[in-house]
Amino acid sequence: MTLRDAGIGSTVTVKKLTGEGAVRRRIMDMGITKGTAVTIRKVAPLGDPIEVTVRGYELSIRKADAEMVEIV
Repeated sequence: MTLRDAGIGSTVTVKKLTGEGAVRRRIMDMGITKGTAVTIRKVAPLGDPIEVTVRGYELSIRKADAEMVEIV
């Protein structure tokens, strides 16, 4: 299951990042790393981006990037 599949209001834990190179580094720089709790706050009306809370701050992430984050 990926971050893209998680429902609004759910809190999940990051299991693994599957991206490559610069994309993976950018996701990690945003604070989304293995073992981090992520809460899904909102989804934009057309479905992209997704707003999440991670490490105490709100973050908007594209669905394409959210697909690279495997969750538990």
